[in-house]
Amino acid sequence: MKILVINAGSSSLKCQLFDMKSEKVLAKLTCEKIGLKGSSITLKHDGKQKVYEVKLENHEQSISNVIKILLDKENNIISSLDEIDAVGHRVLHGGEIYTSSVVIDKKVMKNLEELKPLGPLHMPANIMGIKACQEVMKKKPQVAVFDTEFHATLPDYAYRYAIPKKAYTDWKIRKYGFHGTSHKFVANELAKLTGKKGKFIICHIGNGASISAVKNGVCLETSMGFTPLEGLVMGTRSGDIDPAVVQRIMEMSGKNIEQTMNYLNKESGLLGVSGVSSDIRDIQAVAEKNKDAQLAVKMLCYRVKKYIGEYIAVLNGVDAIAFTAGSGENRPELRQEIMDNLDWLGISVDKKKNYGFERGVNYEITGKNSRARVFVVPTDEELMIARDTKKLVIKK
Repeated sequence: MKILVINAGSSSLKCQLFDMKSEKVLAKLTCEKIGLKGSSITLKHDGKQKVYEVKLENHEQSISNVIKILLDKENNIISSLDEIDAVGHRVLHGGEIYTSSVVIDKKVMKNLEELKPLGPLHMPANIMGIKACQEVMKKKPQVAVFDTEFHATLPDYAYRYAIPKKAYTDWKIRKYGFHGTSHKFVANELAKLTGKKGKFIICHIGNGASISAVKNGVCLETSMGFTPLEGLVMGTRSGDIDPAVVQRIMEMSGKNIEQTMNYLNKESGLLGVSGVSSDIRDIQAVAEKNKDAQLAVKMLCYRVKKYIGEYIAVLNGVDAIAFTAGSGENRPELRQEIMDNLDWLGISVDKKKNYGFERGVNYEITGKNSRARVFVVPTDEELMIARDTKKLVIKK
């Protein structure tokens, strides 16, 4: 069984083709600058990379070109479109309508259109990607896998904000949480690594960052909220902030609300504090001589540590903590700073293991006599989407 996974952005489209018998990635394709000058498709297959300079006016044209590349005899990926059994789509928002993945039909498409206001930056692109695949691959089952679905199990006292009920019932303002596909994948991996579902804290630390508290496979709390702006310090996002700061920024700068939200989403976080970059690698490269860069790193680590403490309280203990995503997987110095000084809780990492970890595989870095196990777990959101798609298509 082969499944094509699609992650559509406004001007980009990422695809992975999986052989689900072995869960092997047969090909990765990335369409860039859709609707812009200099558009291209990059193919990664069989250890090689090939770039196609093609005009991509829209998502449908991009999907058509992806199919052509997959069918190209020279690439030797698939010989017929019949080999692809289904398509799985990453969709940002399921709102309160979808708490699990779903086979896409006309009713689902109607609901996705209605959910656009909850994800105005991502949902239109997600919908365009689905429509493009439906047009080009008319007979193939299409599945929507939602970024919010894993967090749909939050109790009401965790997802409601302390504002009048009308804001929730009429305006749908509540905590939704994001990065759910990654958190779900890592939670499943932790269950295998520890031999039980247990109490897990998952730290997804990349340019976007979030933490979840998971008990017996069920998510009880997560750091992102109504939008991905809430929670940790991120690459360009401020994370948790007093709402009155929004008013102050507008008064002092003359910015309107849209400009102010852009300021908090795209000009803040590590970039805003360091004044250097949103990339932790660039920041750490100059941190020794740059106090603002040092502060940015400390703020990131402090916020993660604080949330770990909160979530230990939420779970009434913890069996395992996992670090995942770009920085979580590849920056041992961040993990060390986050996990230091948790002595009172009896949780530690082995410094030698932490710095000597093997990239790309699940790796345990637990310290001696630590009361909780600590792991580095590479996330694979695309594989999680493919697995969910397979289950639904076979069930159907």
